[in-house]
Amino acid sequence: MASRWLDEFDEGIFIAVDIQPGAKRSEVVGIEAWRNSLKVAISARPIEGAANAELIALIAKWAGVKRENVSLVSGNKSRRKRMRIVGVSSEQIRALIED
Repeated sequence: MASRWLDEFDEGIFIAVDIQPGAKRSEVVGIEAWRNSLKVAISARPIEGAANAELIALIAKWAGVKRENVSLVSGNKSRRKRMRIVGVSSEQIRALIED
């Protein structure tokens, strides 16, 4: 089943992410149905790339891949981002969401 927030390609996946910078703690919150994206709370403020760096580290740990396998495709200065994760499948990510 295809999801608009998650697209698979040969080496991994692309995900649509909406972040909430300046949160009390960093965590993957879950699917934001009306925005069709993965909602992620980030404790870092969006200053000099701190929130993006923390987002990449959090998503890498959550997905079980190295930081080098996670990158921002678009949305570097936006709350709405598109990320690329190499080395995981859409089924693995969906299982993480369901837990």
